[in-house]
Amino acid sequence: MNPLIKIRRDLHQIPELGFQEIKTQAYLISYLQSLPQERITIKKWKTGLFVKVHGLKPQKTIGYRTDIDGLPISEETGFPFSSAHDDKMHACGHDFHMSIALGVLTHFVQNQINDDLLFVFQPAEEGPGGAEPMLKSDFMQEWKPDMILALHIAPEYPVGTIALKEGLLFANTSELFIDLKGQGGHAAYPHQTNDMVVAACTLVNQLQTVISRNVDPLDSAVITIGKITGGTVQNIIAERARLEGTIRTLSPESMKKVKHRIEALVKGIEAGFECEAVIDYGSMYHQVYNTESITKEFMEYVQQQTDVKVIECKEAMTGEDFGYMLKEIPGLMFWLGVESSFGLHHAKLNPNEAAIEVAVKVMTSYIAYKGNNN
Repeated sequence: MNPLIKIRRDLHQIPELGFQEIKTQAYLISYLQSLPQERITIKKWKTGLFVKVHGLKPQKTIGYRTDIDGLPISEETGFPFSSAHDDKMHACGHDFHMSIALGVLTHFVQNQINDDLLFVFQPAEEGPGGAEPMLKSDFMQEWKPDMILALHIAPEYPVGTIALKEGLLFANTSELFIDLKGQGGHAAYPHQTNDMVVAACTLVNQLQTVISRNVDPLDSAVITIGKITGGTVQNIIAERARLEGTIRTLSPESMKKVKHRIEALVKGIEAGFECEAVIDYGSMYHQVYNTESITKEFMEYVQQQTDVKVIECKEAMTGEDFGYMLKEIPGLMFWLGVESSFGLHHAKLNPNEAAIEVAVKVMTSYIAYKGNNN
């Protein structure tokens, strides 16, 4: 078995939520300590890691970022290496991402190039967001790379392909939580209450008008309410209700406009239902915007120097906090084809492990080219 596949399967069994990646960090450190220590420097940051691979004649630093957390999903794959943690799963491919990063890192420990490399093992991508605070950390400021690269698995593309585009790749995203508090009471006396189930249902319908009536039809945005909770039992009118959802937009300006309209509608619910409402936007991720010049060069290089197929894709409403890093550091992210019959965040996600070798080949080739040509 390819050692990187074994690593992927080991990591797949120990998914942990954001800033709880204790076992994951320990596994990564154990592996890294098996490499020649004179060529690397390891720094812990919370549950993540910074790993510097020293170059022969460094004039710049090339960064590579991987996320390391899992999701609160009960796995249904039936794999012999399924998650050993109840209600947690690597359902977004971060086990793949880490294995690829270790493969690339190991290659350059064994085959030194001129420039320094910085590998960023980032916690909490799925929430509450690790990229932004990691970017602001002392270690990152000390070792800040001149460019940075990342990838994300893509179930819809076949193995042997990558997909990306210049400019906007992933949307601006924000979590959305709205808590409503009214007056509960007996189901037989609705006139003595302020029913928060009715208020919540009304608000859900109104929120859909934000997209249809407040966003330019030539622009794109999404408001999805994925969860509603309210009440305690069938014959008691609910005193409280909670809406949980997400907002996605293709520009920061649209995000501001959408939030402004949400706040106006919520004030209307407060007045109309004589209740209290609290909005919490939770984690917000900046758009992933690929640096045009680097992306163009990367696409041309992969097409000319490897047998991997490059597809120019459209932007997606996916959220990724790697956007914070690209906001300050030139670089790119691309989709890696893994041809899974189930999509991201699905309990049966089954990416093809052959894609690991494809990604390592692409990244080691391109990084060697960049790191030996100053």
